[in-house]
Amino acid sequence: METRKVQRLGPSTLAMTLPAEWAKEHDVEKGDEVSLRLSGKGPLTVLPESSQAGEAEATINAEHLDAAAVERAILSQYVLGRRVINVEVGEGTLASEHINAVYSAETQLMGLGVIEETPERISIRCSVDPADFELDNLLERLESTGSTMRQEAVKALAHGNPDLAERALNRERQANKIFVLLLRLLFTAYQNPNLARAVGLDDGFPLIGYRAIAKNLELTADNAEDIGDIVMDASGHALEVDSAAMRRIREFTDQADEMSELAVRAAVERDFEATIRVRELFADIRNREQEILADLPEMDNEDLLRVREVLVGLDQTAQYAVRNAEIATNLALNEESEHITIR
Repeated sequence: METRKVQRLGPSTLAMTLPAEWAKEHDVEKGDEVSLRLSGKGPLTVLPESSQAGEAEATINAEHLDAAAVERAILSQYVLGRRVINVEVGEGTLASEHINAVYSAETQLMGLGVIEETPERISIRCSVDPADFELDNLLERLESTGSTMRQEAVKALAHGNPDLAERALNRERQANKIFVLLLRLLFTAYQNPNLARAVGLDDGFPLIGYRAIAKNLELTADNAEDIGDIVMDASGHALEVDSAAMRRIREFTDQADEMSELAVRAAVERDFEATIRVRELFADIRNREQEILADLPEMDNEDLLRVREVLVGLDQTAQYAVRNAEIATNLALNEESEHITIR
């Protein structure tokens, strides 16, 4: 760690010099502007002007990549905040598989569209403006989408309704779009402190926690998708259990949903009491999966496996809610309250 001496330039102005090597590396010269990232009572970070704009355009050379690799590269550049993404080859024309990969990525990513296409090159542009979104709202939307998927999938199991299960499965695409958009905003807000304020944060401190919460919510949506797949594969599109067992499964679903929603609300509202409530709710259902399984009558192994897969998905949803509550605890206790005094 290098130290610098702070000097007084006037009655109310303090100053220090920038390291010459750092200035040279970032092309910072006399008269240039730099940005300051303030983290409450934490550190002050100096950012060069180059970090504010970022690389707005990226080009993917698809010549030695297969279709899946091209699609992943587009996803990566989207997450990294590129405004324009070009896919091209050095010689010849783009293969059909590469063209299909571009259009496949376009359908998966919010605000992405083809703006130019030639035999050798396709350009796609992201029209998402970070100022149009707030991270708190997107986290709540992602949680709500996953909750809706779970309710529809479990209801489909109870009534043997494949159409309802298909509806839940279709929502998974929307959940993925919200998740990847969240990643894009998190990366760009980290690179540019001004964008952190644009997406609803006073500073960059919550970004790491929000990234973890978003991933946990994406995984719970995957759990709901798995239940929807069970509906589609099961004989009669229903579980081979009696009405009492099905009622307990639906109650378990409601309890997991309550925990998931409460944990996200605790994070966005910095509500420490809500995190305590999440842990209390989890203590009440900690053994619910095993209790329901233990009370089931003898049944075919395949049917029992389906029931267990549903219960495991619901139990994992509850555990992800606890993890989100742990993150919310850190966010809440980083601010002064009736519980915490910070000097």
